[in-house]
Amino acid sequence: MGESDESRLGTAGPVGSADGVPQEPAESPAAGEDEPTGDGKEDRPAKKKGSGLLETLMYVLGGVVVALLVHTFLLQSFYIPSESMQNTLLVNDYVVVNKLAYKLGPVERGDIVVFKGWDGEDTIKRVIGVGGDHVKCCDAKRRITVNGTPLDEEGEYLYPGAKPSDREFDVKVPKGRLWLMGDHRNDSADSRYNINDGHEGTVSEDDVIGRAFLRYWPLNRISLLSRPKTFSAVQ
Repeated sequence: MGESDESRLGTAGPVGSADGVPQEPAESPAAGEDEPTGDGKEDRPAKKKGSGLLETLMYVLGGVVVALLVHTFLLQSFYIPSESMQNTLLVNDYVVVNKLAYKLGPVERGDIVVFKGWDGEDTIKRVIGVGGDHVKCCDAKRRITVNGTPLDEEGEYLYPGAKPSDREFDVKVPKGRLWLMGDHRNDSADSRYNINDGHEGTVSEDDVIGRAFLRYWPLNRISLLSRPKTFSAVQ
């Protein structure tokens, strides 16, 4: 990913024996017949050998099926291999991606998404513009604007010391496509670097795998990945 930049079902217990059910009194053995030996209890059928192993295998199989369904349709884990999203995401951080997010709602500005990148590899970037947006670099204060509204990126997620962009661009994002950029603008081969690809560097929403919503590793960096406030001012 990046450029050269994831209830246990309760099961009923084993069926019990009928020891508590009253039984008809046994007839006395006829004279001359051998009396039953033992302590008087009825012989119980021996447990089938291997039943415990079979039950364990069923638990394991059920867990594997659930894990595969979750991985395929709901959640997926990705690790960060590059510096393009620093300091929001560092090299070897792990994130969880919600793969249903955009089947239930639209992609939103400010989201961090995993998608099939320009080179066909899984890539992670931040959504700066969605379909219909006019994204531009830069205004008189060297800020990126979306629909004429400047983004206060330095105060929220931009890598310290990095400029919003050292490349100028002026793009109207087509419907169904996204303009994406890394948080470390000096080390991110994002939409700006692919502006001559025939789509002005934009990526189809159909290529989005899901929204990264949780950084879970390393443990001292566990955090939810929320949308920056600066995007709320964009109309």
